[in-house]
Amino acid sequence: VATSYAAVVEAMCAGNAPVGWLNTFSYILANEQCGVDVSLATVRRGQPYYTGQIIANVDSGIDSLEDLEGKTMCWVDPLSTSGYIIPRVMVAAAGVDPDTGFAEQVEAGSHDNVVIAVYNGDCDAGATFVDARTAIQDEFPDVMEKVKIVAESPQIPNDTVSFAPDVPDDIRQQIVDALLDIAGTEEGQE
Repeated sequence: VATSYAAVVEAMCAGNAPVGWLNTFSYILANEQCGVDVSLATVRRGQPYYTGQIIANVDSGIDSLEDLEGKTMCWVDPLSTSGYIIPRVMVAAAGVDPDTGFAEQVEAGSHDNVVIAVYNGDCDAGATFVDARTAIQDEFPDVMEKVKIVAESPQIPNDTVSFAPDVPDDIRQQIVDALLDIAGTEEGQE
């Protein structure tokens, strides 16, 4: 398990990982850098896409993207499509400079960490996939009351199963067939 999306791209391009589950932006980078190619896209809840969200602590005074100006913002990872890239575009479109418009920016490392930081008030706002709040609900039962959604992104293509360019076609097809067989079972879907 890689520590970041960049590490997966690097491993695939260096020949150390023949197969990778890449988010949208990481796939684009890996494809451009070394010819990594997608074979499958994840379908969750019947959809081949997901959306991102910008969340805020209910006590932060943030009710719109414009209100993010001068606040502390939590991001997932610079290569996270829903936890960094798309939300920065949304913030910029609302007139807040994503580089200089915040009092502080924190790279939290995961969607759960972003939600927890916003919940605890360590960050006024943060960016995650919809709805990352549910992942911490067992530990923080009142998260839905303390952390609100400020904005939701447009649709983002789901993560991929992608292959390094040197994986032989027959091996690639065997892996794709096996993954589809697994996904065709209730246990595999789980």
